[in-house]
Amino acid sequence: MNQRPILRRCVACRQLLDRSSLWRVIRDHQDGVRVDGGMGRSAYLCRREACLEEARRRKRLQKALRCQVPDDVLAALEQRLRDSTDVTAEAN
Repeated sequence: MNQRPILRRCVACRQLLDRSSLWRVIRDHQDGVRVDGGMGRSAYLCRREACLEEARRRKRLQKALRCQVPDDVLAALEQRLRDSTDVTAEAN
């Protein structure tokens, strides 16, 4: 059978995309806010610089998760973005 992709909406650009192409930011009750893995309230974000800046500027992650998002989580997302662009640049 042909499985339909699981779609999620980016909190910044509001586009519906396949879940595997988005970052998942989670609020759980023990560890606070973290990126990927685990159970808890989730928000999804495109792997684009424009979406990360929009989410930071308009506090989209805070609104979606209903809590404060620490700066280290945003810094981790920026680092992932830089790492992915470095890998793409090396491949070309």
